[in-house]
Amino acid sequence: MACILHIETSTDVCSVAVSNDGLCQFERIEQGGERGSQASEKIGSMVDDAMKSVESGKLKLDAVAISSGPGSYTGLRIGTSMAKGLAYGSDAKLIAVPTLQLLCVPVLLNEEKHFASLAETDKVLLCPMIDARRMEVFAALYDTSLHEVRGVQSDIVDADTYKSFLDQYHVFFFGNGAEKCMEVINHPNAHFVENIQPLAKNMMPLAEMRLRKGQMEDVAYFTPQYFKDYQAKLPKKLL
Repeated sequence: MACILHIETSTDVCSVAVSNDGLCQFERIEQGGERGSQASEKIGSMVDDAMKSVESGKLKLDAVAISSGPGSYTGLRIGTSMAKGLAYGSDAKLIAVPTLQLLCVPVLLNEEKHFASLAETDKVLLCPMIDARRMEVFAALYDTSLHEVRGVQSDIVDADTYKSFLDQYHVFFFGNGAEKCMEVINHPNAHFVENIQPLAKNMMPLAEMRLRKGQMEDVAYFTPQYFKDYQAKLPKKLL
């Protein structure tokens, strides 16, 4: 086990948490306003408070975990800069947790509540969604062991977008992107879980797993998912 500082800034709900030996020692959450960047602009003071809790507990910071997107460009940029600076300054490891996997954690922790009515839980898929624009979302599909069934894509959602999966599985949709899809996806195998947000405290099991497996990032060269997707669309002459 280790002492890890977790930073989540991918949406308008930003949060910071500190875990030590698998237990949450500190948590702070800020809800954004009309501008998605409002909460992320407070991340500096949130991290300062988190570091004070580390110091007051006489703990050594072993790693900094960052929610790596997809999500808000502004939020990811601010959060990543903060995480990289802390990792470098504290000589701590940098861990990247995919935001869509992070969204799955609270659903899986309440698995009995969500899946109890289904006789065949191996026929369940999780579809976390982050709002993009209009009817577009960032989404991926995972099984209940968080094995990737379909990778992260930018989907324009209509009644048939996930039909091939819904014809074979019970699919649970959640995240702020799922809210606008509830009236569009009418398949009998579609289930919607409300009030699921990416929170720093839920990064704990995923960050610790990556730390145990040695899945760390290069502090100098790490970029979040949003930037990678953006760069992939640019003409090569601009890179």
